[in-house]
Amino acid sequence: MRIVSLVPHATELLFELGLGEQLVGVTHECDHPAAALQIDPITRDALPAGLSAGEIDAAVRERTLAGEAIYELDGDALRRLEPDLIVTQALCPVCAVSYEDVAALARTLPSEPRVIALDPKSLGETLGDVRTLAEATGTSERGAELLGQIATRIEALELAVSEARRPRVAALEWLDPVFIAGHWTPQLIELAGGEDVLGMTAEPSRTASWEEVAAAQPEVVVVMPCGYDAPRARVEALEHAEQLSRLGAERFAAVDASAYFSRPGPRLIDGAELLGAILHPDRCGEPPAGRAVLLEALSLRAGAGTG
Repeated sequence: MRIVSLVPHATELLFELGLGEQLVGVTHECDHPAAALQIDPITRDALPAGLSAGEIDAAVRERTLAGEAIYELDGDALRRLEPDLIVTQALCPVCAVSYEDVAALARTLPSEPRVIALDPKSLGETLGDVRTLAEATGTSERGAELLGQIATRIEALELAVSEARRPRVAALEWLDPVFIAGHWTPQLIELAGGEDVLGMTAEPSRTASWEEVAAAQPEVVVVMPCGYDAPRARVEALEHAEQLSRLGAERFAAVDASAYFSRPGPRLIDGAELLGAILHPDRCGEPPAGRAVLLEALSLRAGAGTG
């Protein structure tokens, strides 16, 4: 089977199902596992490089209102690949090539590929996608094995934090403007032994004001800018140190959202475990190096003065 993946979390899942050698095309953002980087990308970012968070938000809104895509697909390259299966998504127009564009192009291909859209809104639906893709690719046995491994890890995490006090948590998916993380993130926070005071499970991420975040009285603020790694998330946090410090939280963490929160693939369980380490290090251990940067309120204020 010749497979094209047009969304990073699908690429990760296909590799987990043992189908890496059957992947013939991926997106320019498919960077995990490392083997995905060896596959020619057939998409590109339509936005210019080097934009700030505020500029990215403005550009995305402008293109979306104009009916223009955020990512561009190389249709000629897709035709040359002659795929049997194309895996994409329709949930978020900011996260991938337009589903309508993909479906329309697929209908013109001689290979007559099947198109599957993975559009999970909750943790349960992300697990359902494992079954969907496994059944479509003849890897149901491996899919069941993967789901069993995830269930075991979830059970271990829930057990570790079962007797702990649940701190009030605010998960911020963007800082300029402020976006409250939704979809599966509130469930990950709950699994990790916290209480999400702003997000709603299976609901889209939404804009909010700094005043609304402060009114929720979070004890822990997790900065998880969509698509950014931990060092970039730290930079964003320091650039908004004044606003964050006014929230009155006891602890702050900047995390690798690109790997563990933005993509609804197998690594969401890593994200839940990471949150467990942030919220309950006495029960779950310290966060693994590179996945999160812990920032105390005073450090945020100090960082604001250093640029």
